[in-house]
Amino acid sequence: MISGRERALNYAILTLFAALALLPLIGVVSSALTPAAESGPSFTWPRHLDLGNFSTAWRQGHFATYLTSSLLVAVSVVLLTAVLAILAGFSFAHFDYPGRSALFYVTLIGLMVPPEAFVIPLYFNLRDTGLTDSYWSLILPQTAQSLAFGVFWMRNFFRSVPVSVIEAARLDGASDWRLLWRILVPTSRPALLTMAMLVFMWTWNEFLLPLVMITDESKRTAPLGLAFFQSEHTTQYSVLAAASIIVALPVVASYVFLQRHFISGMLSGAVKG
Repeated sequence: MISGRERALNYAILTLFAALALLPLIGVVSSALTPAAESGPSFTWPRHLDLGNFSTAWRQGHFATYLTSSLLVAVSVVLLTAVLAILAGFSFAHFDYPGRSALFYVTLIGLMVPPEAFVIPLYFNLRDTGLTDSYWSLILPQTAQSLAFGVFWMRNFFRSVPVSVIEAARLDGASDWRLLWRILVPTSRPALLTMAMLVFMWTWNEFLLPLVMITDESKRTAPLGLAFFQSEHTTQYSVLAAASIIVALPVVASYVFLQRHFISGMLSGAVKG
């Protein structure tokens, strides 16, 4: 039990950090709702709301195409990462074979290698195979980038499953394949959704790979399209703010929709990892 003073101090600190986090967001939203004639680089509160900035940004920035590209790439990366992470995590958690630990730690090296270290040789490799300027040049590298975290995450979850559950399934004659997909995967829903949410967010926000790999405007992702849009509308602050909200909205919406599962998965990983 904590005292009333400690509780009040905790709420005060949390309120302060929440205000610091929300203030820039409020500034962006207010700028996006400010009429273009009244907008400026500093914080302004609109005299009346103007939703036309969103339609202007959507129409002039071609964000329908960019959001479609980002959605295609992000969903593909999440699905590939989830399937491969489940298989590899189950292998590392419950199979015993020579070199298992060494292979697992080699896999974790992927968490420590920044994209800037390999993007140039990766570009030449993909160019030689004819994959540049295609969605595969974004899907395959970002799946590889996310896989190290996914394997680590799912391995920790599978190791936290009680041994009695696995032994009971073995006694009932369940094969490894059935044990994985019929018993372990359904129980790993919070962990899977948390991993999917994080991978989706990282993939959606990726800027460097699309910048290097994509030249076709129809295949630009939303962050890359926003950068080009910003360079063309450097002084139209309200339209830029509206475009930023359009690009960020899918990630925010997915987090709000999956918030309960996301928090559950994070707490489960913190306790059981």
